[in-house]
Amino acid sequence: MTKIDISEDSPIISASPILITGGAGFIGSNFVHHWYEKYPSDRIIVLDALTYAGNRQNLADIEGKANLRFVKGDICDRALIDQLLVEESISAIAHFAAESHVDRSIVAPDAFIQTNVVGTFTLLEAFRQHWEKQGKPENYRFLHVSTDEVYGSLNPDDPAFTETTPYAPNSPYSASKAGSDHLARAYHHTYGLPTLITNCSNNYGPYHFPEKLIPLICLNILLGKPLPVYGDGLNVRDWLHVWDHCRALDIVIHQGKPGETYNIGGNNEIKNIDLVRMICELMDELAPNLPVSPASKLITFVQDRPGHDRRYAINATKIKTELGWEPQQTISTGLRQTVDWYLTHRQWWESILQLTVDS
Repeated sequence: MTKIDISEDSPIISASPILITGGAGFIGSNFVHHWYEKYPSDRIIVLDALTYAGNRQNLADIEGKANLRFVKGDICDRALIDQLLVEESISAIAHFAAESHVDRSIVAPDAFIQTNVVGTFTLLEAFRQHWEKQGKPENYRFLHVSTDEVYGSLNPDDPAFTETTPYAPNSPYSASKAGSDHLARAYHHTYGLPTLITNCSNNYGPYHFPEKLIPLICLNILLGKPLPVYGDGLNVRDWLHVWDHCRALDIVIHQGKPGETYNIGGNNEIKNIDLVRMICELMDELAPNLPVSPASKLITFVQDRPGHDRRYAINATKIKTELGWEPQQTISTGLRQTVDWYLTHRQWWESILQLTVDS
């Protein structure tokens, strides 16, 4: 893969075939769209098991294009991974596939260990052997996309997470992601595999599965349902628009130093209750004929989640100073775009809700 300058005005240089795991999920599908639009001549292989959060409709507008191949499959399927690496001459993997919902990890942690730990190991081992058989090319890359939750929880006055913050995961989800981070790091230091790790703050934007906070609030307002807020609503998160995240990952793949970790944050710390109220105000403004108006009447405080982390915050100084990335979306501009997307893509989320009811 050729190292390039990822400025808006820089020429597009083709990269070798890229395998994107979890490419039908929320962040993965946005990344597929980003890569296809920016590098239209590149070969893109999308691998997704199409579990509950994977939705092939997320790729409907580009699936069938000559350079895009969709494969339904599990990242734990070593034979399939080996086949794709050889068949498509893969030189880069962008690894998004993961179980990612904290509540689900509390109820059923086994799936998180299988996908996030065993699945990541399977990909790393397959890619290592593929890379070694090709003579250990310097341009190969394995990007492991992770979360800020591996660092644990912050107090109100604590400094934001940096790449050297000790790991302290507090849920089965974050523990499984921490384990996969350690594997990716170990494969670089043990075998020299050109891995890259990114730890991002909370993402939001198009194609976000409705169980997550922002889409859940948007859809519940449209349906006139209660807006559940855990505990006192004062938990703080740093929100990163998924489009900004995709730009950052693009830069890390092309310019990041193998073996390094890069934190990616949105510089948008906000309390959950304030976020919910912002969405309510946007819905009141943008959505006509709401079942309940003002939408804030629907806010309902519910019992807090077990082990609920109080605050996350990302210090993204490293990626800014070393690679020149910083977010473009503020929470105000990003939320407005996101609310508008759900208002104009009703068929997308209605079909997901119907599948949930049917299952």
